[in-house]
Amino acid sequence: MDTAVKAPTQPGSLLDAARELSTHPERVKRLRARFLAVLVACCAGLGAWIVYLAFSMPTGYQSKAWSAAWVGFDILLLLALTGTVVAAMLGRQIVVMLAVFTATLLLCDAWFDIVLDWGTSDVWLSVASAVFIEVPLALFLLFRARRLVRVALQRRWRELGLPGDPPALYRIPLFYAGEAVAEPAAAAATSDTALSD
Repeated sequence: MDTAVKAPTQPGSLLDAARELSTHPERVKRLRARFLAVLVACCAGLGAWIVYLAFSMPTGYQSKAWSAAWVGFDILLLLALTGTVVAAMLGRQIVVMLAVFTATLLLCDAWFDIVLDWGTSDVWLSVASAVFIEVPLALFLLFRARRLVRVALQRRWRELGLPGDPPALYRIPLFYAGEAVAEPAAAAATSDTALSD
């Protein structure tokens, strides 16, 4: 039984892809509009919150749950890293999401360790931990996640019989039609041939 998702055969937009994937295109359009509206509202709200905090935050703050916050964060980081290892060992697609999530937590950990230790003698330990452990591991996970996505894309590209290599990830629409993506590459090849003649 073939369980692979069929790529759209018509060039076009997200709606064309929705039709090909047997998803109601109007529903996809509504969901996309809601998704974008929520994200835009969150960006606006976060921007306003940052301005408010910049002017209202005290320079010092005492917390009774300091150890709970950091131990809880480190437990989350351990669970994310363990999940990434297990998913990688089992060869599951979710390893990409877990690797990005874990990398994000590592970068946040490095940032808060340095910023919260700034002006103390502990800052050098935090900087060393960030430079030699957290940031390199985060970058390793991000590059591996990107590589896994590229490998999966290249396999699917060849299965579809598309010419050459797939374009960069940022140029490929969320749902793509093989012909629509292949056209720029074919046009580039045609223009190169024309220039060399």
